[in-house]
Amino acid sequence: MQQSLCGFLADLSIPQVKLESQVPFQTGLSEDRFMNHRVPSNRRYQPTEYEHAANCATHAFWIIPSILGSSILYILSDDHWETISAWIYGFGLSGLFTVSTIFHTISWKKRHLRTVEHCLHMFDRMVIYFFIAASYAPWLNLRELGPWASHMRWIIWIMASIGTIYVFFFHERYKLVELVCYIIMGFFPALVILSMPNRDGLLELMAGGLFYCLGTVFFKSDGRIPFAHAIWHLFVATGAGIHYYAIWRYLYRPDALEAKTSR
Repeated sequence: MQQSLCGFLADLSIPQVKLESQVPFQTGLSEDRFMNHRVPSNRRYQPTEYEHAANCATHAFWIIPSILGSSILYILSDDHWETISAWIYGFGLSGLFTVSTIFHTISWKKRHLRTVEHCLHMFDRMVIYFFIAASYAPWLNLRELGPWASHMRWIIWIMASIGTIYVFFFHERYKLVELVCYIIMGFFPALVILSMPNRDGLLELMAGGLFYCLGTVFFKSDGRIPFAHAIWHLFVATGAGIHYYAIWRYLYRPDALEAKTSR
């Protein structure tokens, strides 16, 4: 069943995109151990061995901290909505680092499994949309919103679903469009947060968003900057860390302190 699904996914997308693994392995490779030559837009960049290792390590390192951090939010939850939001955010955060690590590991050590690698690459891209939605969930669920702004609680998930469908049918065909979709989805809910009466944590949200945006420069620089994708991972981890701190500090920690003080 799983092989049939992956085969179906691959049939939809692989004919439109020439994967780097479909050409001789040494084609277009540089003598530099830290970066290979840039490839055409219809091919996927093939990292060096060092870059593969860095791509895996820069997200694998954050899997356990993300799980522990999510558990802390769950423990600090005082009501039903805080618990639900902690679960949603936790799954999105840990899922991002886990799926990314699995994909990069397979791409590095098992790249002869082309269909599996292709499916994981799609999932790696899909999970970004749900990570963005999950990152906004605590703010949209736990902060007071205006009548029109409250609709963003479900609009953000519709956007994530549309992004997932887009990846399913057009994976790697229009790379710039895919990047623009991530940016739009990342900034659109922020307009709602600006309308909240309580703006505590806004600076942290802006700082985290800035790291994500700056990181996209490296996201599109494979073959131009050594370890570009690993650097992108570090920007993502930094942005996620700042946003986690804001969620912990302004949505969970104050209530926990008040509860403890009143006991």
